Amino acid sequence: MVKKVAYGSVRRFGARYGRRTRLRFGQIESEQRKLHKCPYCLADKVKRQALGIWECQRCKKVFTGKAYTINKKLKFDTSSADTAPEEKVINEDFSDEEEQDADEEAQKG
Repeated sequence: MVKKVAYGSVRRFGARYGRRTRLRFGQIESEQRKLHKCPYCLADKVKRQALGIWECQRCKKVFTGKAYTINKKLKFDTSSADTAPEEKVINEDFSDEEEQDADEEAQKG
């Protein structure tokens, strides 16, 4: 059976722009539309007024932030990406004895 994906507000684009672009746009849009925490009164009442302008509905403070969030960088879910993440290669062949020998040679030199 085919797995159904809830696209939310990006359904309005239909089949245009590609799946990954629509999903990314949906993540950005949901992040900017949710209520954020106010840095002044710590209430979850901050809404986006315009690009980078935020207003707390409780204390009525207006302040600037990032375009889609107040201060944090957006992280995209890359599990659906076509490419696998790169793996770090750790050299386990390098032993402690070789490291000590290299330190002794550096001290002598």
